[in-house]
Order: sequence, then structure tokens, then C-alpha cells
Amino acid sequence: MTILENRPNTALLVVDVQIGVVSGAHERDAVVANIGSLVEKARGEQIPVVWVQHSDDNLARGSDNWRIVPELAPGDEEPLVAKSYADSFEETTLEKVLSELGIGRLIVTGAQTDECIRSTLHGAIVRGYDATLVSDAHTTEDQSEWGAPTPDKVIAHTNLYWTYHKAPGRTAGTVQTKDVSFG
Repeated sequence: MTILENRPNTALLVVDVQIGVVSGAHERDAVVANIGSLVEKARGEQIPVVWVQHSDDNLARGSDNWRIVPELAPGDEEPLVAKSYADSFEETTLEKVLSELGIGRLIVTGAQTDECIRSTLHGAIVRGYDATLVSDAHTTEDQSEWGAPTPDKVIAHTNLYWTYHKAPGRTAGTVQTKDVSFG
């Protein structure tokens, strides 16, 4: 369990599911649909949904590519955290948002598997959070042209190592969309 005191709650974290981030992503439509079903489930169970939105020189704030994909929409009362580094905690308001909500456990979804998802998972664990990755609700684009494995292998490898990740007093692991429990 989390090592953060007075943080009994769980949140669904949706990282960088933006038009320009997932436009060429592996199994984009299935992943976005899985995230959408998790958002609806979380809302139905009154579990906080926290959105993270990246911007940088290649993803300009306010541009069409910067926007959350049209299939998903943050609710008016749902926190939206702006970021400019891979780890969603780095120089953002994420820790403050989670603290105010009493969150000690994160269910993580989104993009890009090989950068922002991995960095955010590790950032959560080192900060004391429990962090569960939804194995069929994260994706990445093909970067094999630059020497990376194909997206299916990047996703499979991330799922494999996060399934067995350990840290003192914290839990990690993976779960499929159909098996997510916010309780």
C-alpha cells in the first residue's frame, strides 16, 4: 500500500491522450475506447479522473494537435494538469491536485508508453504512490526507424516489467481494462 499518509483514495490518471500524440499510435482506437470506458466507470463510481496534457515546441499549447482527442473530454470539475516533461509530476500541479484529493493510488492510462507513461509510473512510485498500469489502455507510436522496438513490443515489454515492479511499501502491477477495480 502507499507510503503516503492520509491518502486512502484512488484516481484514474489519463496522460497525454491528445490528437497530436496518439494520431499515429498503435491500436489508437481500441486504446482510446478502453480509456473512455474507464473514465465512465470512474465517474460512475465517483472516482476522481485526473487529466494530464503535454505541451512543448512540437506540441504548441492551444493548437489542434495539443487538444485532448474528441472521443474523450475532461469533465468541468475534473483536474487538468499541464506538463512539459515526460514525468507528469515534474514542474506540474499534479502532486498538489492528488494531495488535495487524498490520492495515494493511481490507475495509469495514456500515451506515449515509452516516455511519458514509463516516466510517470516511476515518478509516482518514487514519490510514494501505488501505481497500476492498465495494460490495454496505453499506447505509443512506431519509433523503430530510430532503433526502437516496434510499438507492440514496447507495450508488451512495459506491461511485463511493470507487472513485477516492486518498491518498499508500495504496489505496482498491471491490470486489463475489464478487470480494473477502483476499490
